[in-house]
Amino acid sequence: MIWIGRAGARRRMLWETRAAGVVWRREILRCLRNPAQVALVLSQPLIYLVVLGTGLGSLIPDAPPVGDYRTYLFPGVLVMTVYLPAVATGVSIAIDRETGFLREMLVAPVHRASLLAGRCAGGTTVAACQGALVLALAGVARLPYDPALLVALAAELTLIAFTMTTLVTLLAVSVGRRQTLHAVLGFTLTPMIFLSGALFPVSGLPSWLAGLALANPLTYVIDPLRQTIAPYLNGRVSMTTGQPAAVRELAVTAVVGLLALLLAARRMARAG
Repeated sequence: MIWIGRAGARRRMLWETRAAGVVWRREILRCLRNPAQVALVLSQPLIYLVVLGTGLGSLIPDAPPVGDYRTYLFPGVLVMTVYLPAVATGVSIAIDRETGFLREMLVAPVHRASLLAGRCAGGTTVAACQGALVLALAGVARLPYDPALLVALAAELTLIAFTMTTLVTLLAVSVGRRQTLHAVLGFTLTPMIFLSGALFPVSGLPSWLAGLALANPLTYVIDPLRQTIAPYLNGRVSMTTGQPAAVRELAVTAVVGLLALLLAARRMARAG
């Protein structure tokens, strides 16, 4: 009887994993079948680095804590590249809810958490791959194409993509209408990016804005990327911020992502 119970549990686990894999594959195919959208998403980092980086770089002195502005801007560009596919994942949930496709998925004989995990895994994969492609612009930001640096940045981007995808997914399953979701995302994400140090150092902000920046979760997402880049700059740019070590920030990022996934799964399990 124990053997039969264990065999049944293994079959159930395999069934749940296959269901999550199907949803993951759907997200990948959705991305591959829309190359125009992918091209537009990938063109934005180039615009930020070449246009914004060159334009504002001519106005900002080449001195600490910014140094070369394109180098300073590069971690923020990576995060902005990752968060766009994360937003798309949340919006796709709202669209599936309105079209009735989500209801058809929820009646499948699998746990709803497996479906949600597959969707988040797909969004994370798409976001991480697009972020990895943007690493090819490292030379534009005056960074060396060092394999260790690129691998470290790609690994950190994968973790960041997971956390941002689960956070947006939690918001999507909590908000009923797509229009409301767009409004909430625009109201929250844009100020968070501006107050994260992605575009300018938070050290120059007034005390009340600096406090908001320190309370901003995205600040602790961009900072590990800067700490990873700093040793490869040969002293050209001082990118340290006095914040916690990168490993600690990445650990907090992982915990936040897991909590968001659990809360989103619990919310979906209670949905009718």
